[in-house]
Amino acid sequence: MNQIQGMRVFMRVVDLNSFALAARQLGMSPAAVTRSINMLEAHLNVRLINRSTRCLSLTEAGTEYLEGCRSIINTLDEIESSLIKTTRSPHGTLRIATSAAFAVTELCELLTAYHQTQPLVDFDITSFDSQIDMIEGSFDVGFVDTRRQSGSSMVSRELVNFDEVLAASPAYLARRGAPAMPTALGSHSLLIVSDGSPRAWELTDGTEIYRVQALRNALRTPSHAVAHAAAVSHLGIALLPTPLIRHDLERGVLVRVLESYPLKDASRTVSIVYAGRTQLTAKVRTFIDFSVGFFRAKGRSVPLRAVA
Repeated sequence: MNQIQGMRVFMRVVDLNSFALAARQLGMSPAAVTRSINMLEAHLNVRLINRSTRCLSLTEAGTEYLEGCRSIINTLDEIESSLIKTTRSPHGTLRIATSAAFAVTELCELLTAYHQTQPLVDFDITSFDSQIDMIEGSFDVGFVDTRRQSGSSMVSRELVNFDEVLAASPAYLARRGAPAMPTALGSHSLLIVSDGSPRAWELTDGTEIYRVQALRNALRTPSHAVAHAAAVSHLGIALLPTPLIRHDLERGVLVRVLESYPLKDASRTVSIVYAGRTQLTAKVRTFIDFSVGFFRAKGRSVPLRAVA
């Protein structure tokens, strides 16, 4: 039996003091209402309502059960009402996972713009430099680049592009000399951003590909922020996202290395990822649509701008 439905029928019969009136209001036949009460009493193995041809009265057990039913049904109705509101009106905390490079570029501008349209939504941000499990972390949405795409179960929508470049400080290059060829990188201090798996730098002059396997290096870290700080501190040459170092390049704190040999497949695409297309809450659905529209209006091929 459907016990919740049985509770609702029981409450309506008691409130109206009539099986027939309860049936009419519930859109059921009198026989169906009677059967529902009988099944509820059989399930509980106790009589709830005393019936006579002229009136109905609650048994002692029925009075106690009625109080419990009202408490349970009221709580259930409040939960359902809250869930319905959640799916229709954006509010609450949006849990966002984001790559560290994106976190220091367009993310804050995006959040500010969205918050102006949906002030009842706030944000819980987790940044990462390596792979992150969106499902296990219970994140609503994530911003990932093409090298860190989540599993195939996630829906992905492309937003914006950026490049990775080799950079070092002028002081480091003055001390060690600027490499003229990719093969010269083997004698330099390299600052490697790694998620634990070996990754070679592949540079090209347009015709030939030079593969630099960074087996010896001055620093290895999963964090772009750490590699960036090390490069600024004159420790070596790093491969970094342009949004992260744009201001440093403009001010001469860092300079490009081997500009004539750009990284093969240097372009990265930031995408917004989320679990499934259906049954999204209003805050998730509106944020996804807003993010796509935000970058579409700016031009998806425009590089990210670093936040000062």
